[in-house]
Amino acid sequence: MTGPNVVAFPRAAPQQVGFERIELLRILDLYGRMVAAGEWRDYAMDFTRDCASFAAFRRTAEVPQMRVEKRPALRNRQGMWTLFGEQGQVLKRGHELAGVLAPVERRLVKVVDS
Repeated sequence: MTGPNVVAFPRAAPQQVGFERIELLRILDLYGRMVAAGEWRDYAMDFTRDCASFAAFRRTAEVPQMRVEKRPALRNRQGMWTLFGEQGQVLKRGHELAGVLAPVERRLVKVVDS
């Protein structure tokens, strides 16, 4: 009598890219401080197979004032994090979220100082 056949399940690729808890906490912390400074009032998140993005809006009906995108496929190239401006221009790319969010952090310091 032979034993049962054990078949390993193939590891499935994730259906969508998401933010890890620490990444989301960092992004939402910045969002909360920008709301307190009166700069942002709304946000949106989008999760696809290729990327996860967080967009912050000054007003709900406008284009996003800032959008940060996580693309794990670019991890070994220019970095998986990208910061986009209001017109969709790339403001910063990098391997670390903190470095990519730095231009927004600097703008927050200027808003609070004025």
